Amino acid sequence: MESSCNSEESRAIVATFSRKDKRMTQKVSKRQKRMRESGYIVNNNEKNEEEEEDKEEVEEKILALQKIVPGGETLGVDMLFEETAGYILQLQCQVKALKVLASFVEGTEKEKMKLGG
Repeated sequence: MESSCNSEESRAIVATFSRKDKRMTQKVSKRQKRMRESGYIVNNNEKNEEEEEDKEEVEEKILALQKIVPGGETLGVDMLFEETAGYILQLQCQVKALKVLASFVEGTEKEKMKLGG
């Protein structure tokens, strides 16, 4: 099998990619430098520490959610979120029902007061 590219063409292509890559690297480093100077980018160590702290915070919140949602301790994260959504809807319905009952009781108490009871 013959190669469609000879070695000179291959070197030219590699050289072209190398120059292009170098320019891309320089652009990225200039951009990163500007972002670091502006305070947008933090040190990699700081970034990793922040990511770990964020991850720990999310895990703590998931554990708290598992304790709140009935049966949540046995669920994975995806199912936990689905159950949480259903649980919130159920609680909202209960709140509405209690409001209706409270207004009904309040109304009957007002009627009793009007009647002298």
